[in-house]
Amino acid sequence: MSIDSGLRRLALRTLLAAFPGPAAPGWSLRLLSDGLAGQTLFASNITKPVQLSSLTAELRSVRPDVLVAIDEEAGDVTRLAAATGSPYPGNTALGAIDDTRLTHDIYQSVGTDLTTVGVNLNLAPTADVNTTTHNPAIGTRAFSADPHLTARHTAAAVRGLQSTGVAACAKHFPGHGSTTADSHTSLPTIAADRATLATRDLPPFRAAIEAGTQAVMTAHIRIPSLTGDAPATFSPAILQILLRQELAFQGAIITDALEMAAAVLAAGSVGAAAVRALTAGADLLCLGARVSPELIDHVLEEIAQAVADGTLPTARLEDAATRTAALANWANRPPLPAPHNPTIGLEAARQAIHIEGDTTRLANATVIQLDAPHSIAEGNVPWGLAPLAHHRLLFVAPPSEIDPSWAPEDRPVIVAGRRIHQSPEARSLIETLIKTHRVAVVEMGWPSPWRPQGASAFITTHGASQANSQAAAEALGLR
Repeated sequence: MSIDSGLRRLALRTLLAAFPGPAAPGWSLRLLSDGLAGQTLFASNITKPVQLSSLTAELRSVRPDVLVAIDEEAGDVTRLAAATGSPYPGNTALGAIDDTRLTHDIYQSVGTDLTTVGVNLNLAPTADVNTTTHNPAIGTRAFSADPHLTARHTAAAVRGLQSTGVAACAKHFPGHGSTTADSHTSLPTIAADRATLATRDLPPFRAAIEAGTQAVMTAHIRIPSLTGDAPATFSPAILQILLRQELAFQGAIITDALEMAAAVLAAGSVGAAAVRALTAGADLLCLGARVSPELIDHVLEEIAQAVADGTLPTARLEDAATRTAALANWANRPPLPAPHNPTIGLEAARQAIHIEGDTTRLANATVIQLDAPHSIAEGNVPWGLAPLAHHRLLFVAPPSEIDPSWAPEDRPVIVAGRRIHQSPEARSLIETLIKTHRVAVVEMGWPSPWRPQGASAFITTHGASQANSQAAAEALGLR
């Protein structure tokens, strides 16, 4: 359909797009010139700092008030350090330390890293309260299973990040922490009432708002008591009544990626999801990583059709564009100077290590790293002891593929993994090794109460970033 140029430009002001590769293609630059609000950067867009700085400068040369967004949570979710792993521990480690000043300073350091390369909107911190140990989407991205601890650290993270001039975005509202499904691949359902949300999930978001977060990201989760069959992203009860009225949030509401299965399954297409999100009260539509000119045209056509038939009031679209513009104005102020400690990540990761048992007799240990699937949010980022223990490494593989008889009998064994307690094969392997070897277990995922009987040591790192891995290697005498 033919779209009025003014309406097209208005609709573009509500879109956060993306593009493939380390250089911006011509179509993405033209969209910025036409009014596109901004671009989200992913690991595929980044090769090195100088390249990234040049890329963001080019985007800004086309649109001075462009929003350049990224998911730089530190810990297990990093885009800047996707090739090596993050130099900072993530939220679970910071929650375990429970020093809000340190959390502030870590996020301030992350903010400085972002301003240095021209990024002005960080889709962080994760404010979810991870109350389910089998949560496949959140886990170590969360500060804690305790709402009040999570609230304190969410506020500290927002203040630290925004002290550098980078806009924060607390996510995933109204809380993804109690799900047992990943909204990247399905539509999770939470059987919670309003009172449960108020005490369990909302305190960190309330704290983020009080700390001045410039943005809040929606969750593609279904809460039947509040949202009916729709995800929260499409729910006026969640976005307009709960977030805008009850929590008094006046900043920009950003959707989680509309290409995710939870949104597409509920709406039918990315374009239909865009219309439903805007109608519900969202302001800035994150389209995801797989964006093309054809997808942008599809979304714009759906928005224009919804305006034409009255499904989406023009006033709602104008309000969304105005709030997005206000976010862009805030985020495009000159970066603020902040102290930067290059060793703060490793220092924090050392504090987060929890050791049970004896790690003093592990000289010449054989290291086994249990390969574990990564979430879509994490991506395939290097993690664990494998990059740090090549000369002692026996195998990196799923536990079902490791034969315990391969471990040399005259050496102790260190077994490292993520979410070990969730894998019967991993637990069986460890229990078998314990019969013939001195075994230390390193849990680098969300902590659990499971402990293998007879292990000489159990180390909990509270994350698997490069910083967590270095701290664990030091504690085990591998470095």
